[in-house]
Amino acid sequence: MTTRIPTPREHFREQTRSEIKELALRQLASGGSSGLRLTLIAKALGLSGPALYRYYGSRDALVDALVTDAYLDIAHAIDDAGTAPSAPIEPRAWLHRLALAYRSWAMRRPHLHQLIQGAPLPGRTATPGTSGGARAALGPFLGPFLGVFVGAEPGAAVAPLVEEMTAWAGREPTVRHWVTAHTGLRTERAAMGIALAGTVMA
Repeated sequence: MTTRIPTPREHFREQTRSEIKELALRQLASGGSSGLRLTLIAKALGLSGPALYRYYGSRDALVDALVTDAYLDIAHAIDDAGTAPSAPIEPRAWLHRLALAYRSWAMRRPHLHQLIQGAPLPGRTATPGTSGGARAALGPFLGPFLGVFVGAEPGAAVAPLVEEMTAWAGREPTVRHWVTAHTGLRTERAAMGIALAGTVMA
């Protein structure tokens, strides 16, 4: 099987898209969500406003790409902490290790943390097809937490959430795929729901 080599035009397009995202991240870091200005990004790259929209169709499309990148970035940051321990470890201690890794990432990248955990950007509407991409990006991030809660015994107080998460796993193939990838659960919907509920609460 041969690997297709991008054309110079395709390479330039991807490079420009990356530069747009990098400038957007700088704006978010310096001015928060209200500081995101596509006109300033276009000016910094020597592009006209309309030309910028050839790379991202709207501000929302750019934000969607940044959100996906943020989840992948945090997944990478907690990858080592999230590796299943080779020796037995108490779930509480494993969860504490993951929490410390998450906190460390949030402190290093506060603008990305705000982007995915803070209030939605004013006027933002997710672009069509974004939800699938976001779910796919969530998998690597949530995976290590899912492993902590496999086999957990939830109390009655969280039963409604377990039921909701079980239904979510039942109707979303993408969710089932990354739960299976990180837990080994395949058809055990109730167990998937428990693991998801614990992860969401964590």
